[in-house]
Amino acid sequence: MGLDDFKENQEKKVIDTTRKVRIGFIGCGWIAESHMRALLNQPDVEIVAGADLIPGKAAKFFEKFGVEGVKTDYASHKELLADKSLNLDAVTICTYNRQHAQPAIDSLNAGLHVLLEKPFTVTLDEAVAVMKAEKASGKILSIGFQPRMDANMKMIKKIVESGALGQIYYIQTGGGRRRGIPTPYGTTFIEDKTAGIGALGDIGCYSLDMVLNAIGYPKPLTVSGYKSNFFGTDPNYSDYVHKNHPEYAKLFGVDDFAAAFIRLEGGIILDFRIAWAMNLDTPGDTIIMGTKGSLRIPSTECWNGTVGGPMVLYHEVCGEQTQTEIPIIKMKEGLFDLKIRTFLDAIKENGTAPVPSSQILYNQAIIDGIAKSAEAGREVEIVIPEI
Repeated sequence: MGLDDFKENQEKKVIDTTRKVRIGFIGCGWIAESHMRALLNQPDVEIVAGADLIPGKAAKFFEKFGVEGVKTDYASHKELLADKSLNLDAVTICTYNRQHAQPAIDSLNAGLHVLLEKPFTVTLDEAVAVMKAEKASGKILSIGFQPRMDANMKMIKKIVESGALGQIYYIQTGGGRRRGIPTPYGTTFIEDKTAGIGALGDIGCYSLDMVLNAIGYPKPLTVSGYKSNFFGTDPNYSDYVHKNHPEYAKLFGVDDFAAAFIRLEGGIILDFRIAWAMNLDTPGDTIIMGTKGSLRIPSTECWNGTVGGPMVLYHEVCGEQTQTEIPIIKMKEGLFDLKIRTFLDAIKENGTAPVPSSQILYNQAIIDGIAKSAEAGREVEIVIPEI
């Protein structure tokens, strides 16, 4: 098998522009800007409506991007969904974490396809409720995990599926930032009433997906979790001081660090850690250990949806220990563009969700389990209800 077999197929597909996908925005904050830029790159999209809880915010959002003729006079997402004159096909939900579940449920119940930003939800129970609405609607629900679209992430999965690692038994993963509590756009990421979860949901869900997707998303069984917020609650935290917002320390109500020891089906152990802030450059590379080989995936300085350098496969050839460097694959398209494109293609081709909720449910169950275990101070069993 040659290297070309591992390269991302980046050929441009022909897009049918005679059929436009009519899309509405629910939530018009910072992450919605990335969605907007990607949507504007697609030739088969009509952006027709937007709603935000803050009066006037939606109108200013579309004005910023020069998108005209968009209806924004809605007091809530429910008013937008009730407006049948829009003839919507889908919505993109870009609200803060605690407002993920209900708009997703309401949109699915309204018969619309849904692209829901990560994290899936705040709790496992919320994720289950969303999936019940998805099942009843028959519509596409895709979760916003654009790192899945990265060719290097796909390479990790291909290496695992090739059998080069043998039986996988231990995984170490995580990542983080030395200083990187996300407050440039206010406090929605750090207040419990809006965020619900911190580093766990913001970047922890990505690092979990990187390895869980590679190994086929086995069911999580138990978790022993820990979380803390030493940096976020410190008024002398450097970013607060530099930006003259020491009051953020009192508002901080989520985790800025979390760690866990997770048992998965198949006898696999997952050792996880994630940080928004720490006195360290990295909590370690991602390592997937198997009976035939192991894979080292270099960490990134700040989670950016790809790998931090060439990966290394440790294995044996003819009884001799050796290692193979896996070159980084450079992408021609942006990950957000691919996230949007695959969602649109699924709608138009009656396909399946690019990032299905059935997989991310396990991701959410782990995050939920870490939070519950940390609060209980002991290992807990992960119980996932039937949907």
